[in-house]
Amino acid sequence: MTDVRAFQRTTRQSPYKMRLVIDQIRGKDVNEALALLRFSKKHAAKQIEKVLNSAVANAEYKGRAANEPVDVDTLYVKHAIINEGPKLKRFMPAAMGRATPIQKRTSHVEIVLGPRAPAVKPRAKAAGTGARSAAAKPAGKGLGKGPSKGAAKAATKGADKAAASRPATRTKGA
Repeated sequence: MTDVRAFQRTTRQSPYKMRLVIDQIRGKDVNEALALLRFSKKHAAKQIEKVLNSAVANAEYKGRAANEPVDVDTLYVKHAIINEGPKLKRFMPAAMGRATPIQKRTSHVEIVLGPRAPAVKPRAKAAGTGARSAAAKPAGKGLGKGPSKGAAKAATKGADKAAASRPATRTKGA
């Protein structure tokens, strides 16, 4: 089965508020996302839940039309975005006979569902084939290239101790 999608256009809620909810369900399994939306206190969760249910219904319809089984439990939210819709422009009365503009923002909800690939279990490697044996390792790696890391650490420790034992000298700043 390929990806299925569902849209809702011009939802009367600002995109900023909708994105707070959609970010929570992106990448989750459908059942987990529906449970999260059902118990959310946000108004946007109800709108997004409708679109998610519509996407699941679209997946079932598409599977029935293609005569292939669809397991809803394997579906996950592959792509979920909120786009800005048209703004409703209104005016509010203000002091001294003026009017201030108000923009009532709307949103477009888009959800794409896809089947999650079954988890592939890694095969166990046979003993002695995956790791290089001691005889196969190159001999003398790191030799003749100067001091080792341990020697460098010891040298910096000694320099730190020497700096700490010196009396602090102050210079007058302008």
